[in-house]
Amino acid sequence: MLCVDDLLVLEPFQQLPQAQLEWVCDRANKLTPLPGTLLLEEGGHPQGFFILLKGRVSITRLSEGTEMPIGQHEAPAFFGEIPVLTDGPVEVSMRTLTDCELYQLNCPDFLTLLHNCRGFERSIFQAVAKRSRGLESFIRSREKMAALGTLSAGLAHELNNPAAALVRAMRDVVPAIQELEQMNLIYGQHNPDPEHTQAWQDTRDRGYDVILNRSADTQAQDAMALSDREDALLDWLEDYGVENAWKLTEPLASASIEPETLEQLIAPWKDYPNELRDQGIRWLALSFDVMTMIKNGLRGAERISELVHSMKSYSHMDQGAKQFVNVHDGIENTIKLFCYKLKHKVQINRKYDCALPKISAYGSELNQVWTNLIDNAIDAMGETGTLEIRTCRDRDYARVDIIDSGPGIPQEAQTRIFEPFFTTKAMGKGSGLGLDVVQRIVKNRHQGIVTVSSEPGRTCFTVCLPI
Repeated sequence: MLCVDDLLVLEPFQQLPQAQLEWVCDRANKLTPLPGTLLLEEGGHPQGFFILLKGRVSITRLSEGTEMPIGQHEAPAFFGEIPVLTDGPVEVSMRTLTDCELYQLNCPDFLTLLHNCRGFERSIFQAVAKRSRGLESFIRSREKMAALGTLSAGLAHELNNPAAALVRAMRDVVPAIQELEQMNLIYGQHNPDPEHTQAWQDTRDRGYDVILNRSADTQAQDAMALSDREDALLDWLEDYGVENAWKLTEPLASASIEPETLEQLIAPWKDYPNELRDQGIRWLALSFDVMTMIKNGLRGAERISELVHSMKSYSHMDQGAKQFVNVHDGIENTIKLFCYKLKHKVQINRKYDCALPKISAYGSELNQVWTNLIDNAIDAMGETGTLEIRTCRDRDYARVDIIDSGPGIPQEAQTRIFEPFFTTKAMGKGSGLGLDVVQRIVKNRHQGIVTVSSEPGRTCFTVCLPI
């Protein structure tokens, strides 16, 4: 049986008179759980107030479906008071780590004890406040790390393709240039006609212009014409007797070379060996191949530079904590970092007010707002739907609306959506602090306003920041 001396090692019970201490000893139920016993389950109902006199108890919380340790209770200690006081679901799981000696006071008895002694009540609420701050601090850190992980994964995904293109280009371009140098040496040994040589060079230069000026969109539109040109070139090269003609058709076709052009270039060499004529065509195709490699490598390097610039702007690394920022730049930098989620099935509609002035803000913190709101919108839509972003001036505020076509937020949840630890996501999928962070940054740091309106098919988060 629980004795009074055991209770007095815990500060809250030192506030109770002898009679109430004895009342607790009579009411408490003794538990002797084995190591690994689940005492409280996250999301479950309150189980009462626990007094730990021997052993250790772990505290965990679900994060993305995985139990994350966030602390321990070591005897002598007490726990379980928060869900009893809030009459809400248990926020963490607790499991015994060793053989434990526990006493359990049921919910009504604990509340009776709490209301009968002001000193005990004050001590318990002080412990609740301290634990809540600790839990919130830990989960905020986890939230920031999760957001950083999301951005890092997205950035790595976006960097992978251009980096791979750059590596391929640099790896293949060296042997190709060496082969071109060897061809030039052999060609020079045949004392070629300068005018004929210039004709080959002019053809090469025109092909370079075509390759360098063709955008990805234009190439997609010309795909059919390119295929027809390749077929015509393949027929001509095979009729001419060029070995492995299929290897030359793509670079020649990409530079808009027609069979007629090759006929004109080859004509003055009728009396030359076939080997030299074949080498001329191969020289032309290889030149175009090298230029394509350089262009792809340059495009990859530019994309990497653009992503690094976006990340640098996103974090405002080279600027002070508070500066004048362009709201649109912050939103666009955030969108670029979410490209891997947006590129396939999410359509973005931008309606920006270009006359919107810069505002004085904590740039990197403001980008956390756009990150949380856009990430939530994508998740709500299941990465499929329409994301609309609007900006305008609303009296003395810069207004940003982020609208998604997801299923919407239930009416009863809309009044609680900004509460710490409240989430509409499945257990373990969200910490319930993302929108709390948004509100703190907008309201406390920028003296702004954030609101939400939602119905099936349309959820709109509105952020108003003072100009």
